[in-house]
Amino acid sequence: MTKVALDPQLDADRTAEMAATAAGIVVRELTELAELEQVLDLYVRIWGREANPPMTLELLRAFTKAGNYVGGAFVDDGRLVGACVGFFHAPADDALHSHIAGVDATMVDRHVGFALKLHQRAWALQRGVSDIAWTFDPLVSRNAYFNLVKLAARPVEYLPNFYGAMVDSINGSDETDRLLVRWNLLDPAVELACSGGGAPAVVADELAAGAVTAVGMDDDGGPVRGRLDGETSLVAVPRDISGLRATDAALARRWRVEVREVLGELLRDGARITGFDRQGWYVVRRGL
Repeated sequence: MTKVALDPQLDADRTAEMAATAAGIVVRELTELAELEQVLDLYVRIWGREANPPMTLELLRAFTKAGNYVGGAFVDDGRLVGACVGFFHAPADDALHSHIAGVDATMVDRHVGFALKLHQRAWALQRGVSDIAWTFDPLVSRNAYFNLVKLAARPVEYLPNFYGAMVDSINGSDETDRLLVRWNLLDPAVELACSGGGAPAVVADELAAGAVTAVGMDDDGGPVRGRLDGETSLVAVPRDISGLRATDAALARRWRVEVREVLGELLRDGARITGFDRQGWYVVRRGL
């Protein structure tokens, strides 16, 4: 039986609606001042930055007036439990930059973030945008898995200390290294991931196929420098960098330096991050 191809926009709308339903939320674009105030309050709670919130109400208001993206996720009682904000790149770049996204701690493991990103994807496609870019902390294993596996976004650049000091409950006092990713909204891998078909890398299979360890982990949970001469390299990150920053800031900084030097060098040399193992390993390949 021949499979009938869906219109990309209809398919994006359908998968976004299915993700929201599965998460038990409603996701919609936000424009009203009272709604934007809720976004600001949510971000203050998440980042613990009441005196210096990650966004301001004035900026959110200006973004929406200028046609940029502010999306919110609501539960049945009308409470905002997630929000995502993005703004457009320069016209020639044909992309949206997804600047900040956050989900209330009470909704962890409810896949609210996935539903928000799929709503943002559908919104962008409606406006003829082909790519969404954003940054994330490469040491946060959970976010790496979400971005590279659940969404099939692809890292394109390592950015050392990108935001400078951001002393809050998430970043601590560590430097703010980031990976910049691009999400090609109509890439078949992205379409598959948005339908729930994203598959993680398996580090055991990579090792069996000849991958080398560029950064490993010792018995005490510290980083160990390995080799950088493999066609496929594996770069480990800690399972819980947020907890490590709170309990052993010096060890957290060691991880930052090792991953910065190794992953940054690999990417500068033309290698590409192609996957992430659920146990906390980047898979990096040369010659692509």
